Amino acid sequence: MSFNRLVPEDFVVSTDSITATLWSGGIPTLTTFFTSSVQEAGSSGDFYLNVFQTASTDDTAAIQFAVAYGNAAGSGSALYNPAVNGLSPTATVYGQYQNLVIGDENTNFTFGAITASDFWAISFERARYKQALFPGSLTLELSGSLGVISLTDNSNYVTSQVFNEAGRVFQLISGSAGIKTTTAATTTDGYSLNSGSYGWLLPDIGTILLNPVALSGSLASGGIGLAVSRSSNSDGNNNVRLYTAISGSSAKTFTINSQENISSDYIFVRARNSEFNYSENPSYISGSTGEVIYPSFINNPQTYITTIGLYNDTNELLAVAKLSRPLLKDFTKEALIRVKLDF
Repeated sequence: MSFNRLVPEDFVVSTDSITATLWSGGIPTLTTFFTSSVQEAGSSGDFYLNVFQTASTDDTAAIQFAVAYGNAAGSGSALYNPAVNGLSPTATVYGQYQNLVIGDENTNFTFGAITASDFWAISFERARYKQALFPGSLTLELSGSLGVISLTDNSNYVTSQVFNEAGRVFQLISGSAGIKTTTAATTTDGYSLNSGSYGWLLPDIGTILLNPVALSGSLASGGIGLAVSRSSNSDGNNNVRLYTAISGSSAKTFTINSQENISSDYIFVRARNSEFNYSENPSYISGSTGEVIYPSFINNPQTYITTIGLYNDTNELLAVAKLSRPLLKDFTKEALIRVKLDF
């Protein structure tokens, strides 16, 4: 075994951004949506609904995302205790996202320039996306009583990114695949006319927040009549309303990709012509005299490089790289071996 100390010039760090489809099976667009009737009837259905790509009873069923509704006043769901006003599943959901996204229980959500007291949330299953959602890849079609709208994010139209406690924030606008669509019912930014943007894309936590005020408006104001129930101490079934808006769209199109930054550490190991030509295997040397047994290994030594070991200064083995085949080495040859470590 021979050693050679690496120098700073032998190390190169590179980062690549990898995008991939998000849904199960590697499909780019999800067009089939199913929920579980058991969950919907259970206690968790008051807080959120899981959405599958196939019937929840199938062996291949996997959660793709979950939908939920949050309301600052607790409206749209029954109270935990009728004697305590404002404490309900929708209030709990609102508070959870308020802490996660804004980090301030006294600050409401602002979609565009409009402050809202409620929202719908679409949270993607953590296994579906790697590091983050890929901005500019979103196409979400929703149906309401007045028609269908296609939403995307405005990442292609911002010059400086906005951040909050959840990371990057992009506004939802009318359009698809990162390209906005403006009509007489929307502003030049792709927002609804009177109710701000259609929500937020939060790529770093895999979440979409939808603005019910914008979606429930009239066609003339950029809405689709997607009704939301804000009744007090009564189950408004708002989780099902959003699920129906997604699954009932005429095109049933939900497209979004994942994004992952992979850093690679490249280490260049050099074997110069005068190095690593002699073997230290004990079978090459006579045990009694210490002489090389085969004279050819004195005048014309040859070795085969099969493994690269990376050690620290205390001689501890940190990593091992195996060559695909042994590499012949003698005084007439030099080798440059590139070791790649991904992390």
